[in-house]
Amino acid sequence: AHARLNPMATISPVSSGTSAASSATETTTRLPQKVLGQQDFMKLLAVQFQMQDPMKPMEDTAFIAQTAQFTALENSTAMTSELARLRQDQQRAVANSYLGHRVTVELADGKTVTGPVSAIENSASGPQLVVNGEKHALSAVLRVEPGLVSAPATAPAKTGA
Repeated sequence: AHARLNPMATISPVSSGTSAASSATETTTRLPQKVLGQQDFMKLLAVQFQMQDPMKPMEDTAFIAQTAQFTALENSTAMTSELARLRQDQQRAVANSYLGHRVTVELADGKTVTGPVSAIENSASGPQLVVNGEKHALSAVLRVEPGLVSAPATAPAKTGA
């Protein structure tokens, strides 16, 4: 029997802390992600192919299962972003429906303001209702009342026929 080499023995140890710290400032900092993405899945799959035993290649069913999981991940990601767009559209539609209506909104200090919605401003955080010249988040609305109803225009009087 012959001795097996330890693959870890060929890895050089990390040098002193000062050179490691200086090299860390030269390279870009990697920010951890909370969700594995499409690129991460492809990298894992490529590494799995490289590291598999040639005498026991991955079975077709395992590869198909992983491909199906990847497809499900892509579909889930697409659905999540589509639902976010749908939510934004719904919020804009609700905000627009308040135009001309009298609303009561809650301020950050717990006080309330009541007045007609004169405009809608879209911001990165969502639509903002303009009430009495001040912007308020759609989520701050406590009450909605019908707007002022103007009297219908009178038809011109008919003159002699």
